[in-house]
Formats: sequence, structure tokens, C-alpha cells
Amino acid sequence: MRLARAGHDVAISSRTGGTEAQRVGELADAAGARFLAVTADVTQEADVERLFAEVGEQLGPVTGLVNNAGATLHIGDLADTPVAIVRQVLDVNLLGTVLCARQAARQMSTSRGGAGGAIVNVSSAAATLGSAHEYVHYAAAKAGVDALTVGLARELGGQGIRVNAVAPGIIRTGIHADAGDPGRPDRVAGRVPAGRAGEVDEVTPAIAWLLGPEAAYVTGAVLRVSGGL
Repeated sequence: MRLARAGHDVAISSRTGGTEAQRVGELADAAGARFLAVTADVTQEADVERLFAEVGEQLGPVTGLVNNAGATLHIGDLADTPVAIVRQVLDVNLLGTVLCARQAARQMSTSRGGAGGAIVNVSSAAATLGSAHEYVHYAAAKAGVDALTVGLARELGGQGIRVNAVAPGIIRTGIHADAGDPGRPDRVAGRVPAGRAGEVDEVTPAIAWLLGPEAAYVTGAVLRVSGGL
């Protein structure tokens, strides 16, 4: 919604679609933005290719990508985390980001006939904190996202594409409930130097700025939005 209000046409993907996507569409329409919802799984190459194709057909060439699919799925020591969960978390947080960034590069690169653009990866403060006894598998995946951000920024710097990341801390989103601990933001807020958990609306301005023209000389950066963590 922040991007829609800033004048961007917006496409979102989700594995299930449904009422949440419909609600976002209604809000985007009210903001005067064109909107498209696509049911796709970002861990599947064919789905990612179809996602970008549908966006191109209905909204025009892609100019920006926000990689914000993420999940922890389990809280506890790595030794107690099922391997199936580890694989799924690595796939969603890292492989999905790689596949979407790869497809964006293929479409936006000026050396491939594109007009350039920007990629913003949603990483996590966990990438440097490690998240011991909670989800080191997720932290490892997000550390990979940080490495991808730096490397791809250098790879695409001469091709008209900027690549940056935002690293939120403890933010009130559904990711905690999905891992079985909906009260986690309040439970661990005492760790945060700012003294509280963050809100989604405190992260979105950073993403919008990195996508926009004011950040034209910013690439390869990981911007921490974590209340001091």
C-alpha cells in the first residue's frame, strides 16, 4: 500500500491468493494504482517465470522487485528442528529470493534489452545476530540474502539495476504466529534497545525509499530497521 500511494502500479504473489489479496487490491485501487494478484510459489522456477510473464502482460515491464516472502516455521534449537522444516525455510527465504532476483535481472538488465530498475530484498537482523535457540536455520538463510544483495549489486551495477536489502528486527507480522508463537513480539521486546517491537509501517518507508529515485546512488546496502538490535 505504501508503494501504491507513492504512484507505483503493484503486483503481488502469494501461494494461496484469496481474501487477503483481494483486500490489498481494493486498497490499491482506492489509491489510484493498477493492481494484480498472482497465485504463485516463489520456490518454484516455473511459477516465478509465470509470475513475471503475467505482470509484464497486464501491467507492463517490471521496474522494481521486493522480495518479501519469508517464514521461520519453527522456534527452538536446530537439533530439534525437523529437516523438512529446515529445507522449507531455506527454500522460501533464500531460494525464492534468488529465483525472483534472477528473473528480475533477466528482464530489467539494460544489457538484455531492459530499462533498468531496482531490487529490494527483505532480510532480517537475524542474519547477523544468529537467533540461537530460536531459528538459526532462518538466520542462515537471511545471511545468504545479505550475501546475494552485495554480490548481485556488483554484478548488475553496470546494467542499470540497483540491489539493496532492508533488515527488520522484531516486527509485528504473522510470521510469529506461523511459527507457533503469536505473542513473541511482546515476549522478546525487552531485547530491543528501543524498548518495543516494531510495526510494519515503520519498515515500508525504507523499502519505498530504496526503490525510488532518491536512492539512485545506493546499491549493495543492507539497511537495518531493527530498533537498535
